Amino acid sequence: MKSIFLSASIPLPGREYYGTADPLMIHAAVRSFLALVLGRRHLVWGGHPSITPMVSAACESLGLQCLDAVTLYQSKAFVKEFPKENDKFARLVLTPQEVDIPQSLLTLRKTMLGSHEFDGAVFIGGMNGVMDEHALFSQMHPGVAVVAVHRPGAAAADLALQLGYKPELDFMPTNFTQLYIDQLGVSPSDPRLTLSSKE
Repeated sequence: MKSIFLSASIPLPGREYYGTADPLMIHAAVRSFLALVLGRRHLVWGGHPSITPMVSAACESLGLQCLDAVTLYQSKAFVKEFPKENDKFARLVLTPQEVDIPQSLLTLRKTMLGSHEFDGAVFIGGMNGVMDEHALFSQMHPGVAVVAVHRPGAAAADLALQLGYKPELDFMPTNFTQLYIDQLGVSPSDPRLTLSSKE
């Protein structure tokens, strides 16, 4: 199964991009992504605590309790902040805690992005880490489709503008599902890997 990387989070109070994001739109964009992609592509993400519960709930609602279709990466530097939903994922990869947080994050990202063959990446909301992950992803996987979702705001909105997005030309900025279909090449008619299809 081909892999797609998801970089998403809701900016935290006091952090960069807080106040520029629409949390409801971030949820909508992530949910649309999960509803389309889960079971049709292998999802890889870095386990932000605002996103992991959404992935867990979506997997369960789609009958993906075995979670063969997802791989969650987490750094041991954040073990005290792990959401309880981490325990539900069969494919949980823990990367080492380094001398400081920036180094721990770099190790996490290099391990995560270097362990799969990707044919797409999606960036939604987020803080400075979105920019860092996009830069590293583009370096490690040049030419692969990148979707930066503008409407929910935050870092991904700035990234979308940098990548050439023109808000004045987008007459359906909240049609997230169609955006993913068009740019990732995933179709709702593609078969979905579920528990029943594995049995």
